[in-house]
Amino acid sequence: MKQVAEIVLRDMDNKDSLYPYHFREEYAEKHVGFIERFCRLPSGKLGHAFNLELFQLAILSVIFGFVDAEGLRQYREVLWIMGRKNGKTALASAIELDLLVNDDEGAPEIYNVATAHDQAAKGFNNALRMVKTSPALAKHVRKRVTDLYCDLNMGVIRALAANTNYLDGLDVSGAIIDELGAMRNRDLYDLTIQGTSARRQPLVLEITTNGFVRAGIFDAQYKYAANWLDGKATGVDAEHFIAFVYELDEREEWENEAAWYKANPGLGKIKSLAALKKNVAKAKNDPTFLPTLLVKDFNLIENQSQAWLTWSEIHNAATFDPADGFKYGVLGVDASDTTDLTAACMLMKRPHDENIYAMHMAWIPERALEQAEREGRRGGRDGVPYDAWIANGYLRTCATPIIDKRVVLEWVQEIQDKYGIYAAACGYDPWHMRDVPTVEAYEGYFGADYFRRVVQGAQTLSMPMKELRALYRENKIVDNANPIAEWCRSNVAVRSDANGNIAPDKKNQDPRNRIDAWAAECDAFVVLKDIADEYQSMIGG
Repeated sequence: MKQVAEIVLRDMDNKDSLYPYHFREEYAEKHVGFIERFCRLPSGKLGHAFNLELFQLAILSVIFGFVDAEGLRQYREVLWIMGRKNGKTALASAIELDLLVNDDEGAPEIYNVATAHDQAAKGFNNALRMVKTSPALAKHVRKRVTDLYCDLNMGVIRALAANTNYLDGLDVSGAIIDELGAMRNRDLYDLTIQGTSARRQPLVLEITTNGFVRAGIFDAQYKYAANWLDGKATGVDAEHFIAFVYELDEREEWENEAAWYKANPGLGKIKSLAALKKNVAKAKNDPTFLPTLLVKDFNLIENQSQAWLTWSEIHNAATFDPADGFKYGVLGVDASDTTDLTAACMLMKRPHDENIYAMHMAWIPERALEQAEREGRRGGRDGVPYDAWIANGYLRTCATPIIDKRVVLEWVQEIQDKYGIYAAACGYDPWHMRDVPTVEAYEGYFGADYFRRVVQGAQTLSMPMKELRALYRENKIVDNANPIAEWCRSNVAVRSDANGNIAPDKKNQDPRNRIDAWAAECDAFVVLKDIADEYQSMIGG
């Protein structure tokens, strides 16, 4: 927020006539004044005047106040991240009514956009209640079967969700994307942005908390916002983009009441301070509730509340060069047939170095991606960017519908040829590694004694998983921030027995939450521990 304030203040002071956009207070007041004069609270103090808080006034003034010589807005895409219960849905509904009635746009089309229709309908129903409690709005805006219609300009407000029939061919003048952090893929976002191309000054407002979905559109937008704030995003899109990100600076600040306002600008006015104190107290006594608090109240990056690892354990920004001093590695393989990924991980160590270094690769049948495309899942199968991962070399495709597991051995040979790293042993889940030619190929490569089954149960995996987590926590697993490995780690949940032994499971029992790359990493780790003394002799030191 300090960064964006510096940008805004710099631009407000810019008197250069050649610069296309300048702040004009009368344009900001036109929209702010409309909301405060004509909009009413849609719940709680139903029908009371919508008195904007200072942070809301400031942000709306920036969005609507920077215009060019013709009065057209500079900012047309706004990412606004803040903690839950800070009034974002009510404010969004007021903004869409302003865009419907007060934006000088002919036949405006305003959309409430969300993954599920129920979520999209929340904003729409808020707008409807505002109309019903405002005599001035009720004169010109009426409810029809599927929309709100304005007779002043033939404009409409509609709810738009993934299961809506008319996704393509939109002519968007305004859109409120609610809870971007809950979207598993970017289809709705992309369609909304593409639908603005025929409008003079469209506005797409993304008001959201953080979420538990990783490697999706929220993370992509967050990364773009960070680059924009740092001056690394340029071009026309960057010129029309602005981000307001309210979040804690450090994870440890969740226990510091003075820091809570960083993520909750409406705290004490819109959001109850007492309720937040209660949630913090609950998180201190119930660790399973802590991820929800961190994500939804403080906008920190976490994975699902029932998952095994925190984001700080999943992600390690450190990098390494495979050509730098590695001689031997231990391979892990998690094979599949047609649905899951086939994944491989090579774990390596160097003399006098406590870190473990990981190289990952994964394979997917081309047929699976083609089927996702036919089903209209534009953002990628499982809600993750498989196309981007393929383009960047993290994922490979197989032409056959059933993956030939010997492709892993070809990858191992590539590593040997390129970096001089030899795979000394291999751990594997035997579930999909049962056909004789595959087993013979692997035994021929590693020898029968060093091609080792790793049974996927608590008896085999409990202690290695606990040791792995300790290494993750200390950032001692270095994998060049491989996105597939991080995504799979974020999907690992655990089952515990009465003795405290743990075994892996997929988060929420959802088959889309794939853990294959982590499973390969775990299999490699089990065997690395089994042959620890031999391996240490191999690498020396």
